[in-house]
Amino acid sequence: MLIVTTNSIPGYKIDAVLGEVMGMTVRSANFGANIVAGFKALGGGEIKQYTDLVYDSRNQVMQRMWEMCAQRGGNAIVAMRFDTGDIGQTFSEVCAYGTAVVVHPIADEASGGTAQSINEARNPAPAQAPQQPGAPTPPAPPAPQPGVTPYGYPQQS
Repeated sequence: MLIVTTNSIPGYKIDAVLGEVMGMTVRSANFGANIVAGFKALGGGEIKQYTDLVYDSRNQVMQRMWEMCAQRGGNAIVAMRFDTGDIGQTFSEVCAYGTAVVVHPIADEASGGTAQSINEARNPAPAQAPQQPGAPTPPAPPAPQPGVTPYGYPQQS
């Protein structure tokens, strides 16, 4: 699955546009985290409890958006964006949205292929059956390397 903030993916041809997909969550820090963060705010610096909450929220909404894309039969999301907002003084809303598409890699450099797309065209991943509404969601994509989430964010400890 490719998720990009651009309107196209270099080295890939968009075969079908499946429509907008999104993932959303509303979060509130727990009481203990708010107390610790309040003391930390007095001294300045990063408030790790809130940083962790934001990373977790973004990863969750990206996963939900990816699942919606896969359910529609897509294998990529273009024009992905985040949106955040506050609900009252206690809750924060995080949303990821983009356009689900079906892409295929361009296998020839002369036709616009990139090293990544040419390699993918020569060594395709096994095909997955399209998801039907109500079917179990596909597993999360594997982490690209230890210590990094599937979407490239550092894992928080």
